[in-house]
Amino acid sequence: MTLRGARVPVRTTDQWLLDTRSAPDWLHTDPWRVMRIQAEFIEGFGALAELGPAVSIFGSARLGADDPAYQLAEQLGRAVAEAGYAVITGGGPGLMEAANKGALEAGGVSVGLGIELPFETGLNQYVDLGVNFRYFFARKTMFVKYARGFIVLPGGLGTLDEMFEALTLVQTGKITSFPIVLMGVEHWTGLLDWLRATLVARGTMSESDLAGVLVTDDVAAAVDFVVRADNGLFGEQEVSS
Repeated sequence: MTLRGARVPVRTTDQWLLDTRSAPDWLHTDPWRVMRIQAEFIEGFGALAELGPAVSIFGSARLGADDPAYQLAEQLGRAVAEAGYAVITGGGPGLMEAANKGALEAGGVSVGLGIELPFETGLNQYVDLGVNFRYFFARKTMFVKYARGFIVLPGGLGTLDEMFEALTLVQTGKITSFPIVLMGVEHWTGLLDWLRATLVARGTMSESDLAGVLVTDDVAAAVDFVVRADNGLFGEQEVSS
């Protein structure tokens, strides 16, 4: 269902679910809400079960066609499709749109997993297989379950959330042999330096937790890293420019 203008609810479904200050009559519907959550998982599984090998690409919804990262995302989507993988994005505008565009124009499968947000306008025009979700956690499961790896472009809090969730799943052994590529050496190097200088140095994480991460500006290197990992040739961490 698509709602625009005055039809857009003031609160999202996730807000209703997570806000303990909601009215009691809403809280008493929690058992019934489980059915809606279950339906989202069933719909997602049904839509993506026969997708084949895929790569999830994340990036900012706020960076438009005039930003160099947009062209990079478009090239990336094209290269991933040409390597034989479907491209999965959040289905929104900005860098997600660019990756979907690259994949679609290369003749690949272009997937968008949308989310109910007050400022989102629906799936972008380059998605040819789309599923809209109410709940972030159901959507996040699809990003991981049906992908052979993540490629993360410059982005904001949502992009960081998806990246760190993947790192946590790898660290805890929930997923194995899962490559993560950070596209944009200038954008990501400061964050990785902080992780090493602060978290690794203090012992709250290990250097090995970053072993499956590649930081690069090179589209071919990014795709090759994912393909090699998918074929059991997981390389050591490297930084290329």
